Order: sequence, then C-alpha cells, then structure tokens
Amino acid sequence: MDTPANDADADATDLVGPPGGVGTVTPMMRQFLAAKAEHPDALLLFRMGDFYETFYDDAVEASRILELTLTSRNKKDDDPIPMAGVPHHALAAYLPRLIEAGKKVAICEQLEDPKAAKGIVKRAVVRVITPGVVFDENILDRRTHNYLTAIARAPRDGEVGLCWIDVSTGDRRGATLPDLAQALDELGRVEPREVLVAADDDALDHAVRFAVPGVTVSRVPLTADRSSPLASAVEMAADYIGDTQKGGALLLRDLEVVELAKTLRVGPATVRNLELVRTLADGRRKGSLLALLDHTRTAMGSRRLKQWILYPLCELAAIRRRHDIVGALVDDPMTRGLLRDALDGVYDLERLVGRVSAGSATPRDLIALADSLERLPELAATLTANGHPALAALATRLDPVPDASAAIRRALVDEPPATLKDGGVIREGFDPDLDELIQIARDGKTWFADYAQRLRDASGINSLKIKFNNVFGYFIEVTRANLEHVPATWLRKQTLANAERYYTPELKEREEKILGADERRLALEQGFFDALRERLGTFGARIQATAAEVAAVDVLATLAEVAQRHAYVRPEVVAAPVVDIRGGRHPVIEALLPAGEFVPNDIALDGDGARMVIITGPNMAGKSTVMRQVALIALLAQMGGFVPADAATIGLVDRIFTRVGASDDLSRGQSTFMVEMTETARILAEATRQSLVVLDEIGRGTSTFDGVSIAWSVAEHLHDTIGARTLFATHYHELTELALTRDGVANMSIAVKEWKEEIVFLRRLVPGGTNRSYGIQVARLAGLPRPVIGRAREVLANLEANALDPDSRPKLARGKGKARGDQWQLDLFAPPPTPSRLLEALAEVDPDGLTPRSALDLIFELKALAASESDQERPR
Repeated sequence: MDTPANDADADATDLVGPPGGVGTVTPMMRQFLAAKAEHPDALLLFRMGDFYETFYDDAVEASRILELTLTSRNKKDDDPIPMAGVPHHALAAYLPRLIEAGKKVAICEQLEDPKAAKGIVKRAVVRVITPGVVFDENILDRRTHNYLTAIARAPRDGEVGLCWIDVSTGDRRGATLPDLAQALDELGRVEPREVLVAADDDALDHAVRFAVPGVTVSRVPLTADRSSPLASAVEMAADYIGDTQKGGALLLRDLEVVELAKTLRVGPATVRNLELVRTLADGRRKGSLLALLDHTRTAMGSRRLKQWILYPLCELAAIRRRHDIVGALVDDPMTRGLLRDALDGVYDLERLVGRVSAGSATPRDLIALADSLERLPELAATLTANGHPALAALATRLDPVPDASAAIRRALVDEPPATLKDGGVIREGFDPDLDELIQIARDGKTWFADYAQRLRDASGINSLKIKFNNVFGYFIEVTRANLEHVPATWLRKQTLANAERYYTPELKEREEKILGADERRLALEQGFFDALRERLGTFGARIQATAAEVAAVDVLATLAEVAQRHAYVRPEVVAAPVVDIRGGRHPVIEALLPAGEFVPNDIALDGDGARMVIITGPNMAGKSTVMRQVALIALLAQMGGFVPADAATIGLVDRIFTRVGASDDLSRGQSTFMVEMTETARILAEATRQSLVVLDEIGRGTSTFDGVSIAWSVAEHLHDTIGARTLFATHYHELTELALTRDGVANMSIAVKEWKEEIVFLRRLVPGGTNRSYGIQVARLAGLPRPVIGRAREVLANLEANALDPDSRPKLARGKGKARGDQWQLDLFAPPPTPSRLLEALAEVDPDGLTPRSALDLIFELKALAASESDQERPR
C-alpha cells in the first residue's frame, strides 16, 4: 500500500540522510530520528496526519510482517528513505500482528491539531507496546495470562529470582529457585510472552531461549545490587514497565511470593506429557485437561482455572477447603446453577480495571465495569442462601464497590458510543454547561430541518438537502436538473458530477455556532471522562481483590459442574505416602468415548509397602493411559477438584515426574535416547519420597542389554534410595523379577484375550506380570504386509527356541527348512499385497441362502481361488 504522508510539514524536499549519516534533515525527520534514538529496539509508528508511517529498517520490517507496499520518501534522491504506513484508524487491526511477531512497538503521536500548529506539529512517543506489556483486548487471549517475566541470578550461590507480571490484570508474583535448571522449569510453567534478562548475561539469554522456544527475550540494564535475586528481578520488571508507560502509574497487586514448597510442582515435561494445557499431537488446547475442565463463565475464571491446574496445592487444609466448597455445590445443583447464571453477567473485571489504571478504558469499558459490580450482590446472596459455612465465607469477600458503580451511572449514558470522539458520552444533568451545549446541538438538528424546508419553499427545489461532512462542513446540495432554480444569493461551495453544493451566510453562521458548540462539548466530555477514570482508579485495589474472589467462585462452581456431569467423586487427601484408586478413569479419554465404554482400573501404591508397580503388556493395550490417569487424578485432587474414580485416597504429592514417549530434540542435537536419559537424570536428582514418578519404557533407545541394565538400575534407585511412589511400564520382562527380591515392588499387567492368532485388548490392569509383548499381533493390526508378519513369526520362533547354527550363532535368518541362501529377501517398505480374492469371496457368502448344489460349487470355487493365491505368494 503506497501511503504518502499527508501531514502539513511532510512536503519538505531537503535531502534526508540515514540515522547518523550526513545530509540536511527536515524538521519532521529530525523528530522521527530523535524518537527513534530514544527507542532503538522498538519499531516506531510515527503519526503523520491520517497515517502511522515507518522509515528505514522499520519500514522494511513492517512491510514484511504486515504485507504492506514498501515505498520511499524522496524517491528521486540517490539514497531514498524506505517508508511504509498504515491508516491511523486501522491501527487496531495491524498492531496485533506486530506483537505476535515478537516486536516491541513505540507509538509516536501528534500532540496538537496540525491546523492549529505554528510550525512543525509537536510529537512524542506516548506508549510502548511489547509482547509482555499489552492492554489491548484485540491482542490478548481472554483465557490466559500475558506474563512479562524477569529473571536474575545471584552472583555467588547460584540462586535465581523470577518475577512474573500480567500488566493487563495487575497479577504480580515472584519466586526464588535454588538453581538455574529449576528456574527454567518454573519459567516453562509460567509460559511468559516476554522475558527480561540482564544486558550483560549472554549465557542466561541463551538458556532462556532454549528453555522457552519462541519467547521474546529483552536485554535490560541491571542498575543496582539488591539483597536477593528476586529483588533484582522485581526491580528489572518495574523499570521496564515504567519505561513503556511514559510515567503513567499502573495498578499492580502487591507482590505475591510463591512458596513452591506449598504447591505440587509439575515441570515442562510433565505439563507436556500429561497434556495439561495443550495436546502432544498438535499443541492445541482442545483435547487437553484444561479444555475438558473449562466450563467457566468468566474470562477471569478461565485464567484462574489454568493457574490452579499448573499450581496445585500441597497443603491439606487448603485442599480440603476447596473440596468442601466443591462438595457443597455438587450437592446443591440449584445454587450451582444460580451462581453460574449470575456469573454470566460479569465481564472481565481484572482487565477492565487494568485499562482504567492505564488510561485506556473506553466509555463502554466503564459501563461493563458498572454492570459487573452490580451483579455481585446477587452472587453473594446466592452463596449465603445455601447455608454452607464455606460458601458464606466466600460471599463476605465479594465487595461490590458501590461507590464505583454509582459514579459511573451518575456520569455516563446507559449506552455510550464506542469512543469519546463520537460525543454523547456524558449524561444530561451531570453538568449545566454541558447541558446547554447539548441543547444547542439538539436545537441545531431542528433548525436545519426547518431551514431546509424554508429554502425549498422559497426556491421551488423540493429535492434540495442540507448535508454535512468533515471537510466542507454544512452545505446545500442541488441536483443538476434544478440548477436553474438556484437563487443568486446562494454561494457555490463545491461542484460534483451530478450536483452542486452551496451555502448561505445564514447557514454559515449557524454552522459556526453548532460546530463551536460540538467542539466545546467534546472538550468538556473529555475532561469529565478523564476525571471519572481517575476517580475509579482510587477503587482499583478493591476491585482487583473482588475480581480474584469472583474468579475463584467461578472455578469452584465449574469443578462442581464437571464433577456432576462426569460422576466424579471427592478424593480423600492424606499426609501418608499412598495412592489408592478404585475404578479410576482417564478424565479426557473417558469424555471422548461413548458413555460407559472406558474401562476403569484399580491401582495401589504405598510408600511404606508396595511403592513401585512394574506394568507389562503389549503396545496399544493401555499402559500409558493407566499411568497418566493416576497422575491426573493426583493432580485433580490437589488442585481442589473431584476425581474420575469410584473412590480415591491420595497421599500428598510434592512433585509429579513423567518420562513418557519418545522424540528427538534436534534443535539441541539430542537423540531420542539422549532426551530420555536427560529427563531420567533430572528425575533421579530431584524426586523425593513424597513424589509421584511415571516412567514409560526407560532404556529402549539403545541395545537390549544396555536398555535392560539401565531400566533395572533406575528402578532399583527409585525403590531403594528415593522411595518415591512409582509406576514403571516396560517391555523388558526381566524387570518383573525385581518383585522377587523387594517387598516394595509389585507386578501388574494389562489383560489380553487370545483367540487363535487374534488378540483383544481388555484394557484391564490385573495383578502379575507377563512375559509376552504381542508385538507381531500389534504389527498385524497396524497393517504390515502378510509376508512380513509371517517372516517375523519365523524369526521369533528361532529366537524363543534359542536356535543356533553349528557355530553357535542364532539362526535369525533361517526359514522353515530352507538354507539362508535360498531364503527370499523381503522389502519392508514394499507396497501392501493385493487384497485376497479368496477372503472377499468368503465375506460375500450367505450360508443360509445356499442349496446343497450351490454349496458344493462354492467349495470348488474357493479351492481354486486358494490354489491361485498360493501360487502368487510363493517366493521366487
């Protein structure tokens, strides 16, 4: 898009040089270069009339991201300046794309009306938007926090401080971690949009980019030594936010120091493997635990639910308080329904008050704020009416801040326009001077209608109209067919193809009066609105506190709703290191299947008894599902929810570790086996007796003997040294022998039903191990060619018989009665064989419709087909 500047000072023709270059620079470009020098790391959007322009490298980058036409300023010059721009009214559409691309954007506005300016228009950067400092609802995801995170390291003892802030909601938290590895894990759990690191810490910058791929990393100065790395991180974040707001004071909550010992910790691998917030397959929300649970009615509740999933509790009293409330709402569906209906009328209080504090709230934002606050008494009354003490306690914390909603109702009309510049925002009766201007505007409409009729009567031009636009003001429009009737006293204003536009001295006088009144009205409304916004800011902390309580009510009601819909039960959470689940189900998979089809399972782990279960069985039988569902049930219990089971007792878990699945990490140069060993090493280093460990197929990425050895020693260490509750799935059946020497190890397997060469997965976990993996049957189910399956059976038979050749070597390549030289070679990647005509013919037979004669004919026909296919498959 070619967007030439249309500013009054943009037509200079002096030579403009690049930043730092030599040449004569226009005053306007000096403004641009000065603003750019203040924000060298930001893409500068420079307001010029009706456009935001970009220049130099910013223009090249903006044209690429926004798909704009790249033009140039001073095209005839030897070194023209690259330029690209967007209409000012379309900024809301373009800005999200720049932020999504990880760009920091500085907005440089005109501070005065170009028509009234004496000389060059004054301009200044009024705000800076970064991926981590955003208020615009067009950019933000309503269901998730938008965190800016600062990370700082202690110079000597290795401690790391994290501070994460969502400026749009005021949420501000911090934590101190013992080392960088755990800090990076925590960073992954926070899921920041932007991370701040010290400008001179290259190693930390590199580590953050590897730990959180795709995150925007900003280097900032660390200006002072602080008492702790957490204090340094808090200071870094505060300074950075202050720079973006140009001196404006944001409303942030007091720092909440997260005591990680009071939370069930789940690292990035566990979040990923359990699919807590997005799926492994495509990284989407749909299909995750979060998507299953999220029946919240407010944006605040949705964000809080995600927080509870990622930060479950680790204190018995707090967990039981949540269970009490969820239980009360499960038992009282009427109260639950009334609560959820009331929540439907509550807007995003957190982000509304955030925009108020940032000075970006619109008139409609304030009406939404008042509407929401006025729903809270109904919410509180519903909680109190139930009679449960825990619900009544919640009600006392819902402060409706009546002075705030009253101030809004007193000042604003019930249905204001989208923006202040449209006018008509302030209610009549609020101010006498404003009322007078409103009356002038109202009378003006009547006057124009009357005046138009007088002109029609005097001229005989019945089709004439009085119109208005921002360029020409008010005018009389006459079609060409009626020009001969225009009085000589009318003054021509504009000629169109099919009409002429005129004005009269009387019309001009009225125009000046009306437009003057409109300008004064807009100025007054702006002042009153700014004052109202400032007054509401004084209630900000109270509204934030109430918003947090509303979010909690929403989540608790949602957990009760989910429990009722899916027949979840209240778990018993205890201090002892046990897991005892009866009829446990995987919450997400169960919801995807038709009702009643999911097969429930029992599992028992006891830190003082059988604390490790070795699970064997074929692929596809459901081992991974069983292990994941145990971890998910523990997490659901400790976040305060009910669980998918007939009964469940969960001993407090401090951390959940999972080593599930296989994948390379090519970006780090790590093979599947290396990834597996790295994750296993972290588990062995950090797990405690109170942890829950889920391991799937340890040691499969190397040779069989190496794999068995590693898996065996890992299992021994977890059992003997750490003592963690552990579920260990494996195809190494040798590991079942651990139960012979250790009382704390139990064997279980997934039941399989065999019939001839067919297998049926029963999905049932039963006591005892198995020494069969049914790999060939699974391969057949997957569609491997029949010759491949047949050959695999021969090789398996040789292996199981320990068949040796005369030199005592396994005869893996031997066929039935054939020497290796005679055995035909099989291409594993050959196309599937031709479908069997014999099987197709059999499938079409209707036994009940056969006569004795036709049955005999069919037998001969099938025999011929069988002989034909046998000849085709014989190796040559």
